[in-house]
Amino acid sequence: MTKKRILISFIIFALSATLMAADHPSMFITKEEAQAINNALGKYPILDQSFEKMKNMVDAALAKPMEVPQPGEAGGYEHERHKQNYRAMQAAGILFTITGDEKYAAFIRDMLLKYADMYPNLGPHPMAKKQAPGMLFHQMLNETVWLTYTSQAYDCIYDWLDQSTRENIEENVFQVIIDWFIERNHHEFDRIHNHGTWSVCSIGLIGYVLGNQDLVDMALYGTKKDGSGGFLKQLDLLFSPDGYYMEGPYYVRYALRPFFHFAEAIHRNQPELKIYEYRDQILKKAYYSAVQTTFPNGVFPPINDASRTMDIRAPGIVLGNALVFDHYGADVNLLGLAKIQKEVVLNRSGLKLARAYAERDNIPDSDWGSIEFTDGHDGEQGGLGILRMGTGEDQTMLLMKYGVHGEGHGHFDKLHFILYDHGNEVIPDYGFCRWINIEPKFGGRYLPENDSYAKQTIAHNTVVVDRITQNKSNRKRADKVAGKRHFFDGSGENVKIMSARADDYYPGVKMQRTMLLVKDDRMEYPTVIDIYRLESEESHTYDFPVHFRGQLITTNFDYQTNVSVQKQVGDDFGYQHIWEEATASTDETLKFTWLDGHHYYSLVQEVSPETEIIFGRTGANDPNFNLRSEPMIIIRDDAQDKVFASVFEVHGYFDEASEKSMNARGSITDVNVIGSNAEATVIEVMGNDDIYWRICVNNAGASDSKENVVKFGGETFKWTGNYKVDLNVE
Repeated sequence: MTKKRILISFIIFALSATLMAADHPSMFITKEEAQAINNALGKYPILDQSFEKMKNMVDAALAKPMEVPQPGEAGGYEHERHKQNYRAMQAAGILFTITGDEKYAAFIRDMLLKYADMYPNLGPHPMAKKQAPGMLFHQMLNETVWLTYTSQAYDCIYDWLDQSTRENIEENVFQVIIDWFIERNHHEFDRIHNHGTWSVCSIGLIGYVLGNQDLVDMALYGTKKDGSGGFLKQLDLLFSPDGYYMEGPYYVRYALRPFFHFAEAIHRNQPELKIYEYRDQILKKAYYSAVQTTFPNGVFPPINDASRTMDIRAPGIVLGNALVFDHYGADVNLLGLAKIQKEVVLNRSGLKLARAYAERDNIPDSDWGSIEFTDGHDGEQGGLGILRMGTGEDQTMLLMKYGVHGEGHGHFDKLHFILYDHGNEVIPDYGFCRWINIEPKFGGRYLPENDSYAKQTIAHNTVVVDRITQNKSNRKRADKVAGKRHFFDGSGENVKIMSARADDYYPGVKMQRTMLLVKDDRMEYPTVIDIYRLESEESHTYDFPVHFRGQLITTNFDYQTNVSVQKQVGDDFGYQHIWEEATASTDETLKFTWLDGHHYYSLVQEVSPETEIIFGRTGANDPNFNLRSEPMIIIRDDAQDKVFASVFEVHGYFDEASEKSMNARGSITDVNVIGSNAEATVIEVMGNDDIYWRICVNNAGASDSKENVVKFGGETFKWTGNYKVDLNVE
C-alpha cells in the first residue's frame, strides 16, 4: 500500500470509531423485513417467483468454482465474471438475511477475501482507452456498480464476520476503492452525469456500512462537501422539474438504479434528510417520467444512444417500481408494470407491492395517456411530447423529441419523431450502433458507426439541411442549444396535437414541426398529420427522411432501381453509410405504401415538380457489417421556404395464415398546403368517402386565447387558439 493509502485508511478507521455503529443490515433490507418476507413466502405468487429466481441464481453460483480473474476486455469473460460476482454477492446477502443459511454468508466472505488478495496489486485497467479507468473494469463506471452491489452484500454479513476478517476486507478492498474513486478520480466522482451518480451512490453506501459519515457527506455534497457536486446536485441538474432525464429514457432506466439504491439507504439511515421529498418529490417524478415514455409493450423508445429492446424489466425499473409504490402511494398503473416485470425486489417495498398485486383479481394494463415532459434542469429547454390513442397493444403512439442534446449520449435529431402502432415501432429510430456485452464486436463498446451514422441527423426522421448534420455534428455546439416548445394539447378525443421549434441548428434556417393524431370515424385507425415548416433567407436542399420497417408494397410513381450497381447516397454526415437503391421524381401527390406485421402504412405528401425521391438502405461503407440493413425513403427539395405536409395513414389488414388482405391501398389521396407564413399554416387533406380535413396552425406566439386571422389565395381563415382542425369541411 502507498503511504497516502495507509494515511487514508487510518483516517477512515479513526472516523468510523468515533461514530455510533449502524445496525446491520440497514442499506436495503433489515432483519425484521427479512422475517416478514420469510413468513409471506407461499402467499403471494410474484414474491415467490422473485425469491425462487434469486435463490436459483445464487445456488447455481455456489455450485461452481469461485472465480476472481485478472482484469480483461470490456464485454469479455473476465469483465462478465466480475459482474456476475457482484450480482451473486448482493443476492446472497439478501438470501442470508431472509433464510439465515450461512452458506450464503460464507460465499460472500470467501469471494471478498479473494478480492482482498487481488485489489492491492491492481493499477489502472490496461484497456481503458478513452475511459476513466477502473481497476477491475475498463471504465470506472463498472467499478462503481461493483461497489454499489458489494456494499449491500457486505452490509448483510457485517455482524456475521469476525473482526480480523472485516479488517482484512475493509483495508484491502474497500479502502483501495475509496482511494481510487475519491483521491485518484475525484473529477469523475463530482461529475454531473450517470457515471457520477453511480460513484456517489457507491461511496455513500460503503460509508453507511462502515459508519463513516465523512464518506456519506462527500457522497451527498461532493468531495468538497460544499454542494458543488454529489447526490443532491445530481438530483438538481439531471432532471427537469417534470422528472425527465436529460440523456433520455434508455439511460434513465440505468441511472435510476443508483438514485434509488442510495435514496433508500439515506431514507433508512438519515430519515431527517427526507430524501423522498427532495425537490418536490423529484425521485417520484423521475420514475414516472421514465415509465410514461414507454411503448405499450414496456419497451423504452430508443432516444439518443439506446437499444431498441430495453424494457421495464430492467433492474432499475423493477427496483423503482417497488420503492415508488411504497413511498408515494399505491397506484394501479404500477401494478400494471409489475404484470410485465413478473418480479419484485426482496425487501419491505417489494413485499408491499407483491401483497397488493395478489389481492387484486384483475390487473389492468398501465394507461399513461398523452403527455409532455419539459427538458433541462430548469424546464425551459424544450421537451418531449407523446400523443396516444387507443389502449393496450393496439395503441397508436406518436413521439416527438425537441429537448436538450443529451451530452455525450445525445443524437443530432431535433424535431425527430417515432411512430408506434399495433405492437410495432413502424417508423423507428435507429438507436445506438453497439452490440452491448458482445465482446467480439469491439469489446461490446460503442462502434465507430455510432458516431458516423447512428448519431447523424439522416439516421432519424427529421429534416436534414444541405445534407449536413445539425450543428455540424459538433457535440459542444449542440449542448449549447435546445429545442423550443410551441404548444401541446393531448386532451382531445379525436384530435391531439404538439408543435415545437428548432431555430439554432442550421445557420439562418428556422424549423417548426407540428404533428397531430386524428381519429375520423370514416377511417379505420388514427392518422398522423405532419406539418414541417422551414424558413430561410437563402435557398437550401431539404431532405425529409422516413425510416420504415417491413416491405414496400406500392407507389403511385415510377422509380428507377439500381439493380446491378451499388452506390452511396453521399460522402459524409451519415450519407456515406446509405446505399442508393432507387430514385424517382413526381409532380403528383406522393404516395407509397408498405406492409409491417398485420397492417399497411402509407405516406402521402405534397410535392413540387422539382422533388427528388431516393430509396435508401443502410450498409454502405461498413466493412465489418456493424450496421443493420434497414430501408428508408428520402424526399428532397431545393427551396428557400418549404412546408413538408404529410399524412401517415394506418390501414387495412393482412393475415398470411387465413390468406386475407384487405384495404391495402388506403383512403387518403391528397395533401395540399393552402398557405403558410410566419403567422400560420393552413393545409387540406382529402380522401375517399368524402374525406376533407382542414388544419390551421398558429406559427406565431403560442396562446390558447389568441384570435387568428390569415388570408391565403383570397380565402380568409379564422380561429381562436393555437390550432383548428375541421374533419367535416363542406
